[in-house]
Amino acid sequence: MLKTMKNAFAVKEIRQKILFTLGVLIVFRLGTYITVPGINAKALQSVASSGLISILNTFSGGGLTNYSILAMGVSPYITAQIVIQLLQMDIVPRFVELGKQGEVGRRKLNQYTRYLTIVLAFIQSIGITAGFNYMSSLNLVQHPGVKTYISIGIILTGGTMFTTWLGDMITERGLGNGISMIIMAGILARVPVGVHQIYVEQFKSASSIWQPILYVVVLALVILVIVTFVTYVQQANYKIPIQYTRRLAGASESSYLPLKINIAGVIPVIFASSFIATPQTILMLFTQNHSEDTWYQVMSNLFNMQTTSGMILYTVLIIVFTFFYAFVQVNPEKLAENLQKQGSYIPSVWPGKETEKYVSGLLMRLSSVGSLFLGLVSLIPLIASSVWGLDESIGLGGTSLLIVVGVTLETMRQLQGMMMKREYVGFIRDEA
Repeated sequence: MLKTMKNAFAVKEIRQKILFTLGVLIVFRLGTYITVPGINAKALQSVASSGLISILNTFSGGGLTNYSILAMGVSPYITAQIVIQLLQMDIVPRFVELGKQGEVGRRKLNQYTRYLTIVLAFIQSIGITAGFNYMSSLNLVQHPGVKTYISIGIILTGGTMFTTWLGDMITERGLGNGISMIIMAGILARVPVGVHQIYVEQFKSASSIWQPILYVVVLALVILVIVTFVTYVQQANYKIPIQYTRRLAGASESSYLPLKINIAGVIPVIFASSFIATPQTILMLFTQNHSEDTWYQVMSNLFNMQTTSGMILYTVLIIVFTFFYAFVQVNPEKLAENLQKQGSYIPSVWPGKETEKYVSGLLMRLSSVGSLFLGLVSLIPLIASSVWGLDESIGLGGTSLLIVVGVTLETMRQLQGMMMKREYVGFIRDEA
């Protein structure tokens, strides 16, 4: 990886992309320290490790702890993406049609996603602000009122759209997927604070000075083992043999189509976390008047990842989104159609519908392994946090780790692809 980065910096075009990405991320990080006017950000310190704040901090890089203008991060945008993609599955004919129109349809769907993001961000920002302010021990809003809440909602919604725009700029002019890069930057920015917090907590209860040091070393080794395991699975792939009915120029008569074991990547984890956060936000609107009601307590437990029911729901969501996004990434119908157009086929499988069925079955098997992998890595830290009474933010360590490793691998693959493309272009020019 270091060798790839060194070679990349030697190329002016790629170096500019990397520096542009770093510049955008710096702007994002600065925005997380600008507190919303009329907010007492220190009031949140007592509940800084609660489930909802931990989830939203994952998507805002600690912006919610400071109650900054970017406190909502990209969470509303991710939720909007989930909704729009679900509506394309034969639910809304208009969206289904747009999904088949290529680049033009994709742009239109992105536009609808932006509109829905504005609505969700406004509702979610007011819900969080009002919910935290209604807590008996907090006085988050200095001068509560309808106009104040609406103003805060507009500011936080603007912050979400600005963060989304920064992500788009990275995708278009920088390196990697912009939204994923922003999420990863926020997670990495909180690592030193998290390590220091763990060390201080262990130091207070330690009988000797070596105990907290040993704890941190063991934790680092465990993280290293998990990172190695995650990296291995994320890079593993299944090769589908491909035969050509006619010989193509510069190609052999046989080849293969690689499909990753975890086709969906880290997207299901991000989707599931965002899906859990949204109901928690809505429930906060009912905290003051319905906190003792049975339905409120049931829903609160269900959407709390520190409870057994919450862990089960979180795992189920990861599994469901893994299968869903695998079929979004690899459309069996289009794949079968493209193979037929290219004059190629899978050995022992008839072209057309039979190929589509074969690929669908293969996606189901690969997604079964991928979903178990994602669920296991995400669930183990949550269980450990619940059993040993650790900080709730530590329970999200598996989710954060999956995101960081997944985004890093995807970014490095893109970087290597750009380097390889440059070598081919240079070779063609030399030949010409």
